[in-house]
Amino acid sequence: MTDLGYEQPAESRPSETVAGYLASVAIFISLISLAWHPLRLILPAILVSLIAAAMGGRHQRLTFAAVMIAAACFFFGLTIAIVTSRPLW
Repeated sequence: MTDLGYEQPAESRPSETVAGYLASVAIFISLISLAWHPLRLILPAILVSLIAAAMGGRHQRLTFAAVMIAAACFFFGLTIAIVTSRPLW
């Protein structure tokens, strides 16, 4: 506690920072996969998002969102590719 009555935020560990960056990269890759070769990009995006979720830390909501967005993009990317007769690879 400080003299002002509120607590200082705890220092973040480097692994928490890396987990946040990995989660945001996974979201970006997942969204790009909707427009370009879904299987080529979505599988590494799912792997990266799961690694970020395993690292944990204070970015739990972001890593959870990355995993859910990657799963949704997997479904919608394959659906879009099949409906438009585009290659999956």
